[in-house]
Amino acid sequence: MSIQFAIIGCGNIGRRHADHIQSVGLLAGVCDIDKVKANALGETHKANIYFSIEELLASEKKLDVVAVCTPNGLHAVHSIQALKAGCHVLCEKPMSLSSSDCLEMIKTAEACNRQLIIVKQNRFNPPVATVKKIVEENKLGKIYSLQLNCFWQRDASYYLNSWRGTKSLDGGTLFTQFSHFIDLLYWMVGDVKQAKSFTKNFAHQNIIEFEDTGVVILEFENGVIGTLNFTVNSYKKNMEGSLTLFGEKGTVKIGGQYLNKLEYQEIDGVGKIELQESSNANDYGIYQGSMSNHDKVYQNLVDVLRNNAKITASSLDGLRTVQMIEKIYAAAEFLS
Repeated sequence: MSIQFAIIGCGNIGRRHADHIQSVGLLAGVCDIDKVKANALGETHKANIYFSIEELLASEKKLDVVAVCTPNGLHAVHSIQALKAGCHVLCEKPMSLSSSDCLEMIKTAEACNRQLIIVKQNRFNPPVATVKKIVEENKLGKIYSLQLNCFWQRDASYYLNSWRGTKSLDGGTLFTQFSHFIDLLYWMVGDVKQAKSFTKNFAHQNIIEFEDTGVVILEFENGVIGTLNFTVNSYKKNMEGSLTLFGEKGTVKIGGQYLNKLEYQEIDGVGKIELQESSNANDYGIYQGSMSNHDKVYQNLVDVLRNNAKITASSLDGLRTVQMIEKIYAAAEFLS
């Protein structure tokens, strides 16, 4: 029997989910308060159309999974509603805008005996998965330090007439643009012990309610130190998303615009690493996002539900990412 899905949030990322659901199950319903978006997605995929989550959950009695693709600040409330209705939840990044909301989501999933899976598709990038394996096999030895660079472009049109750029629904540049990158720090290295940071809004005055640029120093619980430099002011287009690890037995850099290339490796006893080709980035017309690995996210979800497989990105992973972003923002001095 096909797994029955619903999508809450019919914007760019919701449309991406709909495309991949068709290959693993049945898209039974779509929901958005924007009737134009809901109608367009529902008609395209021949799914039932709803304009409120309450109506969706009350009407679709055979749902297995709800994909939460709404603005960041609504992830918690929508996930909790779906879990309480008896559905498994696949929640887009970031899991929420606060660790307290994340904990409430986890508590609800456990109480309802439902799966809560967070979308972290960059973990499937071939160079990322390869370096993760190198770290797990201790081929770098003790990791000393790291450098994470996130240099993208988001102009005024990206934020126009949108929830993007608001503290209540967007949350900040690290939540919306770069939470995938923070997730990889946790996945590769571990939890952050402390952070020191400066943030500033250079080019988006009166457009967004937070920073467009930040410089961060991190100390991890295991003693690793590192820097994070991020901006959405790269001129005209996304420039770089990179992570460099310096260890006692090697140095490795994942680079490209979206952590999609193995740009440098010098590792004791390890020859040249050949990688399969990475997917393309998510292309939304006026801007591009992270890598398009949602097919692999859905393959993992189906494997979890049918074969009790290991979740690639659990709710605990989602919580840890949010906690790390909270530490960075709590330590930030916002420069005027």
